[in-house]
Amino acid sequence: MEKGFRGLTVYKKAFELAMDIYEMTKEFPALEKFELTDQIRRSSRAVCRAIGEGYRKRQYPKHFSSKMSDSDMENTETQVSLDFAFECKYISQEQYYDLIEKSEEVGRLLTIKEKSCTER
Repeated sequence: MEKGFRGLTVYKKAFELAMDIYEMTKEFPALEKFELTDQIRRSSRAVCRAIGEGYRKRQYPKHFSSKMSDSDMENTETQVSLDFAFECKYISQEQYYDLIEKSEEVGRLLTIKEKSCTER
């Protein structure tokens, strides 16, 4: 049985999304290596990091809520980068919609986690 933050559905889904983005960005043009590729990888991974950090401070509702908000902010940044990747034709429409849907699901789960903590 998984314990800790790695057992959270939101973490699992965010991690899967970050790995999908990592694989997808391997195909980006070299000219994007230090721009879009780096940024979308960083923001998608930051979602997971903030969930882990928030989990460790979950006994402090305000800190937990702040970390979930940070995670949601990074998730939104990932979506913006996906918008650019799609418009620059680095990813297909199918890839774009799939990744956006996964990201939106992570966002919904983050909102639920934040509310459940702050309503104690």
